[in-house]
Amino acid sequence: MAPKQIEPIVKEFMKILQLCKKFPYPLKDGESIAVTYLSNALHNLGCEISLLSMNTSKHYMDMKELPVDFNHYKEIHVTELDNSLKFIDAFKNLFSKDSYHISRFVCPDFKNKLIELLSVNDYDVVQLETLYLAPYIDVIKEHSTALITMRAHNVEFEIWERISQNTKFLPKKWYLQYLAQKLKRYELDHLNKYDYLIAVSDRDLRKFKSMGYKNGAISSPIGLNLKNYTKVSKSYESKDICFIGALDWMPNMEGLLWFLDNVWPQLYEKHPDIKFHIAGRNTPESLKNLDIKNVVVHGEVNNAIEFVNNYGMMIVPLFSGSGMRVKILEGMALGKVVITTSLGKEGIHAENDVHILVADTPQAFINQISGTILNQKDKVKIGIEAQKFVEDYYDHGNNAITLLEKYRSLKDNPLYKKEPAST
Repeated sequence: MAPKQIEPIVKEFMKILQLCKKFPYPLKDGESIAVTYLSNALHNLGCEISLLSMNTSKHYMDMKELPVDFNHYKEIHVTELDNSLKFIDAFKNLFSKDSYHISRFVCPDFKNKLIELLSVNDYDVVQLETLYLAPYIDVIKEHSTALITMRAHNVEFEIWERISQNTKFLPKKWYLQYLAQKLKRYELDHLNKYDYLIAVSDRDLRKFKSMGYKNGAISSPIGLNLKNYTKVSKSYESKDICFIGALDWMPNMEGLLWFLDNVWPQLYEKHPDIKFHIAGRNTPESLKNLDIKNVVVHGEVNNAIEFVNNYGMMIVPLFSGSGMRVKILEGMALGKVVITTSLGKEGIHAENDVHILVADTPQAFINQISGTILNQKDKVKIGIEAQKFVEDYYDHGNNAITLLEKYRSLKDNPLYKKEPAST
């Protein structure tokens, strides 16, 4: 079924500067997909989008390798940043009120480039992609009258609170709790400093409001460019399952190791011909060197869509995290049976046993996977319903139209008019 089309009330030109803490390419993690698909859709609607991004040591992008079709931005500016974890800096941070999560993205070169761009361009909107760009709000206010919006991909401190709750080793648990508390304090202190909030789910929007957010806000889910998910393999007969996700993101690694320890031994004993395929960016050597029967670790794959297409089932065992899991949407868009936790489904209004399968315990995962293998679950029907669900609610073009209409209305709203910036 074709995605629903929404016509904009007014197709109006807007000049938008998008700020990112890491370069949004390649499209191998949820944040990069979310940033790129939205900016591309806004460009297609007639907006002039420029990008200022940090190019971090952790997710470094060689700009010479940027494909020619990554051309929806009018201008692309990058500043390099070494954001690697350093023991000395982490130790010093114990005696500081600053959040170590945030301070790793404070970059003088980025600030200077931002001032330069604001000085020579009259932007309508400066869109911050995640809380980690909040240190630059005062700079924007000083040099621009643009509407400052923050696109919250997650409730950031919530991720680390949940990770700490799931951590058993007490010294590590204490340290993660300490980091989460400082990040929460920072998130609360900056909650009403931007003009407008874009939450990726209704659930997150309610959470921000309960935390004290008082300015304007909209729930605008992450969308997919659905034309990239049309080549769906009919792998319904495959009993194999797959996992894919950035393995330098702690919630992904936490969930994967939980599955390998608590689910896989019993699942393999019950279905000895099943294979479990694992892929992910920055796969650690400890995982590559696993020697577990019928577990195949592929490392980073060139094409995530092709990888997922090889298998009929995809697992997303998440017990930490926040926001919306793009990999779940991708699996559903490809017509796969996606099996995840209640937390993994959080923010995605899919219905259990209709669009997706939910499991929160080892036995529940075994039951859901076994039910699919033994055809007790109609995997063809679930796949079809999953595709339709994503087409109806998560098309990046439709979501961009809604957001652009909101931007247009804010531009004309006297409440958001600002005095000219200082010179």
